[in-house]
Amino acid sequence: MRATRERCVKVASSHLEAQIAFKVTSPGFSAVYLFTIISNFHLSTFSTSSSGLTFAMDDDTTNKHLRYLSEALELAKKSPPKPTNFCVGALLLDTVNDKVLSTGYTLELPGNTHAEQCCLSKLAQEHNLSEEEVGKIIPEHAVLYTTMEPCFVRLSGNLPCVQRVLQTSSNGYHGIKSVVCGVKEPETFVGENKGRKALADGGVDVIYVTGLEDEILKVATAGHRESS
Repeated sequence: MRATRERCVKVASSHLEAQIAFKVTSPGFSAVYLFTIISNFHLSTFSTSSSGLTFAMDDDTTNKHLRYLSEALELAKKSPPKPTNFCVGALLLDTVNDKVLSTGYTLELPGNTHAEQCCLSKLAQEHNLSEEEVGKIIPEHAVLYTTMEPCFVRLSGNLPCVQRVLQTSSNGYHGIKSVVCGVKEPETFVGENKGRKALADGGVDVIYVTGLEDEILKVATAGHRESS
């Protein structure tokens, strides 16, 4: 029994849905034991990658994510509210040195610019690079924090932020391999955001961290309420 239980825990740590089905259909497991195992995981924090769902956040990691998402939220508050935009904040973190490399928020730069776009454009400008080349100076293990998941479709015709993130890993650059988000994108403008799958397919982990959703959405939709 113990060997079987340990196997289930291991499966649960990387594929929760498979683990639940396995435990429910396996003899000898009580509902209480199943609930105990599930409760031990930080189900509010998960990453979507090419390998599936990963439940691997401890309290220290989750708190660190929330700290930087809070900083991104403060950036989002600088974004001018408009009925046609979400006010989003983003920052790029060098996790090895715990150093913020660049920040951005919606409409910070001229044009209909998004937070992630501004963050990467500013970093490129700082190093006299085009945004297409910015990946060459992004260190390994850098993480992009954004209050709302990167966009997959731009009605303006601009390059979507999902493509900008994937572009950082082109030409053999380390680029961005992890994106931490506070909320998924509401379907207000372009319907379902399919960018998380595109990122996962491109080798980028997408991590959603709960705890700030209400404030993030309040800030993000400030211009929508004012126009209604």
